[in-house]
Amino acid sequence: MGGMPTLKLYNTLTREKADFRPIDPQNVRMYVCGPTVYDYAHIGNARPIIVFDVLFRLLRHVYGESHITYARNITDVDDKINARALRDYPGLPLNEAIRRVTEKTETQFLEDAAVLGCLDPTVQPRATESIPQMVEIIEKLLAKGHAYESEGEVLFDTKSMADYGQLSKRNLDEQQAGVRVAVEAHKKNPGDFVLWKLSQEHEPGWESPWGRGRPGWHIECSAMSVRYLGEVFDIHGGGLDLIFPHHENEIAQSRCAHGTSVMANVWMHNGFLQVEGRKMSKSEGNFVTIYQLLHTETFGGRKWPGEVLRLAMLMTHYREPIDFSIKRLEEAEHLLSRWPAPGEATGEADASVVAALVDDLNTVAAIQALHALAQKASADAQYLGVFAASAALIGVLPKEIELDEAVVEEIDGRVRARLELLKTKNYAEADAIRADLLARGVQLKDGKDPETGERVTTWEVKRSKV
Repeated sequence: MGGMPTLKLYNTLTREKADFRPIDPQNVRMYVCGPTVYDYAHIGNARPIIVFDVLFRLLRHVYGESHITYARNITDVDDKINARALRDYPGLPLNEAIRRVTEKTETQFLEDAAVLGCLDPTVQPRATESIPQMVEIIEKLLAKGHAYESEGEVLFDTKSMADYGQLSKRNLDEQQAGVRVAVEAHKKNPGDFVLWKLSQEHEPGWESPWGRGRPGWHIECSAMSVRYLGEVFDIHGGGLDLIFPHHENEIAQSRCAHGTSVMANVWMHNGFLQVEGRKMSKSEGNFVTIYQLLHTETFGGRKWPGEVLRLAMLMTHYREPIDFSIKRLEEAEHLLSRWPAPGEATGEADASVVAALVDDLNTVAAIQALHALAQKASADAQYLGVFAASAALIGVLPKEIELDEAVVEEIDGRVRARLELLKTKNYAEADAIRADLLARGVQLKDGKDPETGERVTTWEVKRSKV
């Protein structure tokens, strides 16, 4: 790492920020909970995708691109998906039928992630491809007395784990207060959760030692993480809403099955997202998908570029709640319009940007440092490479805008008209044209022809709207 400052990360497990020490610097391993591909991903799903992509980029910068293994799963084991697969493709094997049901939404999710500037993870396992690993973990839990069978289900026995609840800091006895015991009569403890449930004849299922059935929600991530990252790995990420019960139960399953003291050394969680100051929900009428933001005029009466959505998301620290609003998007777009389009990232990232990011992904400070670099690069082209490499660390690299012929002709015509107005000293109308073009992201630059001495005007698109 040379003279690079030490990476510090906030760990939900310990409730403190500490130096990050990978188990093996030659293979730093990170797992992030991905989407359930039943429907298009919403803007809340975009936040962890973007946040942990920045962390992925930073880890690659610190330890080397070939020394990071980033697994982000695709959840395609879901009762709604299973039921639709059985209904629509009754003649196909279950995994193949599920693939048919989910391939459109999965493809759209991957396209959305790419437009948001996210790199592909090292591996993107599908839950349906790890059923044998889930069965193996459940068998271990049963053999070690951490699970039991009851009324067609295999359940995890939360009382069998002395320190269950350490991630969420929930006391097990407190959790049981108010639970409707009648509904949970087949459980030893109200907090016990399903590892495997039998399927009725009309329901989809996979064969297992306990009969034809399907896995519970939490077991899939325990199976996929051990398969691709090992019994103990470095970082586990996801949204704040997953701490309990999902991540808590992942820890319980994995630790008890493998006999380890931890599942992952560092647990990181991004904060909640609101839309225009309110919790996002279909009933509120403010439920918006990534696809809608990118491709329709649903939000704010216009489409939004992926880099604007990404920058708007990173303008709030990842652990803080975020209010996703039209105003915030406009602020991000305005900021981007003032950054140069340097092309490829050819320089070394600036120390100021790196220092901000290694301090628990402080993207707010990183963006401030980037803006200062952008101003330097706009004034002096020798800084373009440094700016590009620094901007690439957060995945927001302004690109040259390609305009179609009609737009270019229209702008050229406006520029010629302005020159004629200047010749007749009609400065007010000439200034109005300049201001109008600038509002559209087109910046004019006046100069003199070296041979004739006449005024000439060139123009460039600074980023945005044209």
